[in-house]
This record gives sequence, structure tokens and C-alpha cells, in this order.
Amino acid sequence: MRSFLLAAAAFAALTGASPTQAQVQPQAAATAPLFDAMFQDHAVLQRGRPIKVWGRAAPGAAVSVSLGQAQIQATAGLDGVWRASLPTLTAGGPYVLTARSAGATQNVSDIMIGDVWLCSGQSNMEFTVRQATNAESEIGAANDDKIRLFLVGRSSLPAPSATPRAVGQWRVTSPQSVRDFSAACYFMGRDLRRAENVPVGLIAASWGGSIIEDWLSRDAVEKLGGHQQALNALDAYARDPAQGDAIWRRVTQDWWRANDPGTKQGWHLARTNDADWAPIPAEGFWESTVPGLATFDGIVWLRKEIELTAAQARQAATLELGPVDDADVTWINGQYVGGQQGWDTPRTYAVPAGTLKAGRNLIAVGVLDTNGGGGAWGPAANKRLVLADGTAVSLSSGWRHRVAAPLGDLPNPPRTPWIGGSGTTTLYNGMIAPLGAYGLKGLAWYQGESNIGDYVGYRRLLPALFADWRARFENPEMRMLVVQLANFGPMAGQPTNSYWAALRESQRTVVNADPLAGLAVAIDIGDRYDIHPTNKLEVGRRLALEARRLDGQAQPVSPQPITVTRDADGVHIRYAASAQLVAHGSNRPVGFELCGADSACRFVDATLSQNEVVLSSASASDLKVRFCWADSPVCNLYGPAGLPAAPFEAEIR
Repeated sequence: MRSFLLAAAAFAALTGASPTQAQVQPQAAATAPLFDAMFQDHAVLQRGRPIKVWGRAAPGAAVSVSLGQAQIQATAGLDGVWRASLPTLTAGGPYVLTARSAGATQNVSDIMIGDVWLCSGQSNMEFTVRQATNAESEIGAANDDKIRLFLVGRSSLPAPSATPRAVGQWRVTSPQSVRDFSAACYFMGRDLRRAENVPVGLIAASWGGSIIEDWLSRDAVEKLGGHQQALNALDAYARDPAQGDAIWRRVTQDWWRANDPGTKQGWHLARTNDADWAPIPAEGFWESTVPGLATFDGIVWLRKEIELTAAQARQAATLELGPVDDADVTWINGQYVGGQQGWDTPRTYAVPAGTLKAGRNLIAVGVLDTNGGGGAWGPAANKRLVLADGTAVSLSSGWRHRVAAPLGDLPNPPRTPWIGGSGTTTLYNGMIAPLGAYGLKGLAWYQGESNIGDYVGYRRLLPALFADWRARFENPEMRMLVVQLANFGPMAGQPTNSYWAALRESQRTVVNADPLAGLAVAIDIGDRYDIHPTNKLEVGRRLALEARRLDGQAQPVSPQPITVTRDADGVHIRYAASAQLVAHGSNRPVGFELCGADSACRFVDATLSQNEVVLSSASASDLKVRFCWADSPVCNLYGPAGLPAAPFEAEIR
């Protein structure tokens, strides 16, 4: 058997044959495999740059690495890690990547040289091909074997691993491999593959509902400042989870006591009369089940009473509420029993003996919703109080609710720093750091929905991520593509101060300040009723256009204003001569606003003249212009190739 494997390996190295699995010769367990987990059969390595490879061998061991005709020597450090840099290659393949050390050999086959893109963000980047528009036909047509996919498994860590290992597998594109891959990422990669005619590698690492802070390294977070409390708690949790929990419980309770009107007024106590509180269904998001909360983000209290016998009341119990969007504090009979964050995390809280009492018992839950959805939304049948003897009391009906405070009236709430998606650094530690310095062309980033409450801070966070990941992947020229948030939420009949619009402007401002960044405007391809629009084909097309533009290729772009000036005729918004502006469905563009010193804004008529929009009704007191400024705005200004003009806010010069 051993002779057969050696012969097969030699044949593959000479002929470039592509076995389906990496062939590893028998070797000491301490040195197997030689390559890091990122280097597998079917991988794509970045063209046009030195190719960095690494792995593990016996400490101090010499390692010989070859790719095609190139060969280089490396030496494993005291920790067993070796690193090597192979010469730059142009697009092509397949190749065999080989490492040899102390009699052990590993061959990694069917390696292509091309462009490699990392796609990351929250649920709209995680959104799969099988969920997208025309899914079945797109899946059936997924047969280009020069597009390779690597789906990074979900992993959240309070600290980087001493031996990081990416969880995933390089796969050739096929109907089977593409189904559960990121749709926006795949469609972008497919367009680039067709346009560039080079192999394309796509690495998808996303987490639904995640905030940008969770994708930053500790060094980046420390440089930003303002997060030391979270970092200290994270350190405590890494040493001792119980200690970390205790620290953060105090932080959370202090915030609720200081900022929540319901807590201040004792809504978690039996003395509060809830007779005038409105009923609320025991399942479903409140934005879809309670008309009065259809657009509400903030704190709502939920209460329910149950009757227990003396025998039941003597027992300890477990309270099961199912998932709560986004955070909760939960009390029984005025005793705090738990609190957690994470919109899709089921809540299960221990109820110590002595908490329950014979007769009436009050369960009170303060729920903080920071963006969309809201409430204890899981199945009603799963809500119950399970007693120590195994019997259960149903909590599937009879809940009442009362609004405590809208999100705009509250300071930013503390986020449990070790919870994946809503924490600090944990997704970087678990999903980005294990990728090492893998060679990349760039990043496609679709995130921001979970950060709309801090749109000002996002102007520091997004460039911090750009710098952090360029350093991580050792590529200062790494392209950064950003999907500007799509339209979602209510339409506005009057000008409004929209968090969504403000976050879009933060994205636009950051991208425009970085010559290697591009903005894919998506203001016209969202769904006002669904935060997860299905038209990811167009998102991918617009990302690919921006990627090609950044490579110096003449590509259509979403028009953005160059200057906003005033003269006797009004305010003039000038776009590039190549903008080819057109007002769809009308002879006038709509969606423009003028705003005065008091921040009061009004819709105004606009006229279009070649590459300029004129607002003739401007007055001397107007200080700024806004365009397409709402959660789901109505705006009809377009440029070439069906690309919408970018929403913006600008001072009048």
C-alpha cells in the first residue's frame, strides 16, 4: 500500500494530475499534515503577488516546498510553525503544491492561480444561492470548475487560538457546492470570472446579525479606544467564564437601571398594575404581529402571570423563553433570573428553589430590540416553565406588553463581548485569524444593518476594519468593496432623520476616502418589507463592476455628486460628465431635500440638465442637500447600466 501511495504521489507531481483529496505520506503525528488547513485540493492562490504558504512540522525541521517549477526551503520554528514565500505566478493551473520534511510528504493537487476574494459581513452576505431569486436555475447552471468555493464554518472565540485552523473545505463549483454558499459572493465571482477569464477563489465568512466590532482584531479595537470595559470582561471570560458572566451581568443590570423607564418604575414587580397593558402574541416578531410596533425599535416589557400549587412552588425550575430579539432581562417574582443577547439565541434560565410561590407568580421580561423584528419570537409551544419534577407549565398565551422607550432615547446598550455576532473581536478570532495571511485580491463587505444605531461611530469602525484586514492579510493594496445598505422599512411622506440613511452616508464617506475602495449602491434593489432582499444577482453584478473599476478598467458607476454649490439660480449638484444622468419615469428627478440651520428639511423640486441637478427653490438659509434620505426612499435618478445615483448628504458650498 505504501509503495502505491508513493508512486501515485510521484505521478501526480510530474503530470499535474488532480486527485480529489490531498495525498499525505505516512509521517509522525506531530508533523501531519505539513500544510495549514487553507491549502487543500482545489484551492486558488492569488496571482501577481508572492505566494505565502505555511504549516507545521517538527520544531527546527527543514521543510522543502514546491509549486510547479518553483522550489523554496523553510525551517520550522520552536513552535513547529514554518512559513515560505513562493515566487509570483500568472493565472493558470492546475498545479501540485508539495511540502517535504523529515521523510514526510504532502501533495495538494488541482491548485489554480487566479484572483481570490474574501466575502464577509452579516446575514445579507450569508444569504445563500438557494434562497436567492431564480435559485433553481442558477444552481443548475453552476458548473464552472475554475470557480472554487471555501465556506468558513461559524466560530466565535474570546481570544485567538494558539493553533488556529480554518474550518472549511475548498470545493469546485457545482450545483451541490453552490447551494449553501453566499449568493452575493458567488454572483460577484461568476461575473469576474466571465470578464477576466482567470480562475476565481471565493472565501465566504459571514455571521447573521453581526456587528462590525466583532470582526475587528483586539489590536484594532484597542486603537479605536472606548472598548476597554468589554475587553477586560472578555479577558476575564477567557480565563473563567463564570467570572466573566458575573462581571457582565453587573454591567448590563447597571445599564437597565440607569436607562430603562420600565425598570425605574418597577415594571418587573408585582405591585405594577398591568391591567391596561395590551395583549401580545406569544410568538412572532412584534414588528409583524403587533400593528403598533410595526416600525418600533427600543424597549418593550412583556409580562405574564401563572398560578402554582404549593407543591410546585417549592421546586427549583427552568424557564424556557426561546429566542428573544435582541436582548432581554428576565425576572420572576421580582427576582432576576437571567439576561442575554443574541437575536437567535434561545433563552434558558435557572430558577432557584425559593423563587416561586404558591398562588400567583409574575414573569416579566424587558426586551431591547435594536433593529428590526423584536420580541420573544420563537414558537409559543416552546415557552414554558419546567419544574424540577419534570412537569411543565405552559407559557404559550396570556402575555401583555407595554412600550418603555424608543431606541433613539437610549444610549448604546452594552453587548456581551463573547457572544458571537454581537460581541467584540470573537468573529475575527474564530473566522478571520485562522485564514492567516492567505493571498487575497480583496474583500467584499455587506454589513451595517446591526450598526445603524451608531452611524457616527461607523465612520471610524469601517476604515479601522480596512486597515486591520490589510495588515492581517499582508496586502496594503487589498481592494475593499462595500455594499451600501439597501432600501428597507417604511416609506416616508415627509423628510425624516433616518438611521438607515445616515449609515449609508457613513459607508459612502469611508469608501470615497479610500482610493482602493468601491461602493456597490443597492438603494433600489431592497425590499421594504424584508431586510433580506433576494435579488443578490444584481448585488453581485454591482460588486464586480466596482472590482473591475478599481483595476483601472472603464466601468459604469453609480453617480455621486462632485460639487454642491449655490448661485443666483439656486443650488447646483454637479456629477461627473460620464454620469449619463436620467430620471426614470419622469422628466424630473425626485428625492432631493434642502435643509436649514435648524436641521429642518423639506422636499424640493429638481430639474436635470445633462450632468447637473438644479434646486431652484433654495434660500439663503439652506445649508445642506440630502438625496434619497429615508429607510425606503423614493428616488429615480440613475446613471449608466441601470445603476442608481448614490444617496448622499452634502453641505452647500
